[in-house]
Amino acid sequence: MAAWKTKVSEAGVSLRVLVGSGIVRPYPPQVLARMLGTLRAWGTSPAGGFRTLALRAPDDVGIVDERGELTWSELHRRTNALAASLRERGVGEGDGVAVMCRNHRGFVEASIAVSKLGADVLYLNTAFAGPQLVDVLEREAPRLVVHDEEFTDLLAEAGVAERVLAWTDSEPHGEDAPATLERLIASGSTEELQAPSREGRTIILTSGTTGTPKGAPRPQGGIPAAVSLLSRMPLRTGWRCYVAAPLFHTWGFAHYQLAMLLGTTLVLRRRFDPAEALEVLRQERCQSFVVIPVMLQRILALGDARLEGVRLDDLEVVASSGSALPGDLALTWMDRFGDNLWSTYGSTEVAWASIADPADLREAPGSAGRLPHATVVKILDEQGRPVADGDPGRIFVGNDLQIEGYTGGGAKEVVDGLMSSGDVGRFGSDGRLYVEGRDDEMIVSGGENVFPREVEDCLARHAGVADVAAVGVDDDDFGRRLRAYVVRVDGGDVDEEDLRSWVKQNLARYKVPRDIVFLDELPRNATGKVLKRELDRD
Repeated sequence: MAAWKTKVSEAGVSLRVLVGSGIVRPYPPQVLARMLGTLRAWGTSPAGGFRTLALRAPDDVGIVDERGELTWSELHRRTNALAASLRERGVGEGDGVAVMCRNHRGFVEASIAVSKLGADVLYLNTAFAGPQLVDVLEREAPRLVVHDEEFTDLLAEAGVAERVLAWTDSEPHGEDAPATLERLIASGSTEELQAPSREGRTIILTSGTTGTPKGAPRPQGGIPAAVSLLSRMPLRTGWRCYVAAPLFHTWGFAHYQLAMLLGTTLVLRRRFDPAEALEVLRQERCQSFVVIPVMLQRILALGDARLEGVRLDDLEVVASSGSALPGDLALTWMDRFGDNLWSTYGSTEVAWASIADPADLREAPGSAGRLPHATVVKILDEQGRPVADGDPGRIFVGNDLQIEGYTGGGAKEVVDGLMSSGDVGRFGSDGRLYVEGRDDEMIVSGGENVFPREVEDCLARHAGVADVAAVGVDDDDFGRRLRAYVVRVDGGDVDEEDLRSWVKQNLARYKVPRDIVFLDELPRNATGKVLKRELDRD
């Protein structure tokens, strides 16, 4: 009886979320029948999800990029044609197609077309170096790579033979001209395709900040994934969403998937520029903005003179993920642009585990917020046992979104169905989750556990610091100490002694960095994470 009541309660929550967001609403009987038929045949894959949008909102704008607008019906016809052309090039069910594209229509069209063929799509990080790219392509062995023209030389060095160009500054001509998406779309049949016998997989790569990126096949998600996110983040159907976070990253990809249900107009730009981003939000009248934290930092770094008078009246949700919000970034953003910031904590392997809404960020800026619907988080010790309330331990997450394992073998540790996020954290007395740092970054200094994040947050709050990262180094007195790498604010002259004194005023003595190194910028990957392996640890 208790289990039945729980299921009824969960179903009630899901229905309230779906109705509140506008996903569940009346449709004409004929449209509804065709939508249900599509989902029965195609499932909740991109092939099925975006096809339903062509049925229920054919003339609504689906994509806005530097080339203009595409409606959902145009997107459906174009991806039919692209799928037909890719099939003629030998792509079929179970094959792998790699996509190395920035945020533009080509990324979306290639993804949908590959899904329509029942093939697997592998998303490549646009910031990959040659050795990383070679390792990943050798391991995953895709049949074909769709890529932007700017990555031609890099992929040629990696030995990829079968390639199709996505974004080009001008359409190549001549007998030896390489194949392009536009040319394949123009030559392909727009007739309806037969649904494949299998749903293609979506493979997202881990960030690779500590080594070769791993392939993580993502569940299609569908309704459960949407309900989980929307239970804590008030996105609505028909909004215009500027997805600035890379689409190949879990967070950008999540909003591409959500568009299938919400009918979101995806506003895309190939590169992020902070001043241009504000203009895009204003001109396109975007209600939501999908970012990684460093993008918010770059916007705020424009300074008071540039930001004075900037109004984003249409913007209701700024959805941030990919890394923690450093220092007082959340408060600084909301003080200027209003209480519209949501911060999501998770990983490629477990998707989202907790979400901090504006109230959480006001009351507890250092927290990761509260758990979304149908999510379980437990704090376990090294032996996999629950720790006492309030004590720190390893974070384990259970939901419908976690991966089953990596494509190259192996997986994150799993305990009783819960997967490790790779972080250490605790639940506070306020019921919020607090993430203290990566479990492999903790150092023992003077017999005490120290995580870089606490020191990074402290330094980030100093008025003279624009960016900061910390790593562990050997120390004669304490065994291990932190070394901080700091980027000064433009025109700033803060020195090492100023910052060491600042940390000493705010944290315990053993947390004061042994030394501080000043850099012009920190090495980051395309998803904004600091590449600590590239920082000098000597």
